[in-house]
Amino acid sequence: MKTREYMIEFIQKQKTAFVSSVDEEGFPNIKAMFTPRKIDGNGFYFSTNTSSMRSQQFMKNPKASIYFYHRGRFKYEGIMLIGTMEVLQDDEIKKEIWHTGDTLYYRQGVTDPDYCVLKFTAIKGRYYSDLKTESFVFDDLQ
Repeated sequence: MKTREYMIEFIQKQKTAFVSSVDEEGFPNIKAMFTPRKIDGNGFYFSTNTSSMRSQQFMKNPKASIYFYHRGRFKYEGIMLIGTMEVLQDDEIKKEIWHTGDTLYYRQGVTDPDYCVLKFTAIKGRYYSDLKTESFVFDDLQ
């Protein structure tokens, strides 16, 4: 089993995160997003639009999963985390993960009402590498 430190470093190296929500009919919806701007313990923080379909889905049903992978020449490695997603409007966390170029998406800056933070809290997951998978509880990782 890989360590928590290994998994966090792996996640931080990826350019894309796949974020899954559940729609009103109970079907999974997946979207590619930029990787988390902040990782703190089992919390993963993403920036997005408050008005987005994904944010609206998380407000109604917080069940979520996130997936990261690296496809090398000879090795494929992936980490899926399962947990819950919160839509945060707190000014402190919005300022903390804000990047200068974000004005491209949020014209009014960090106080733009259409700018929010998604906080994913990992509960458990699966790790895949070398044709093997391992399930784990996130808090049990060393």
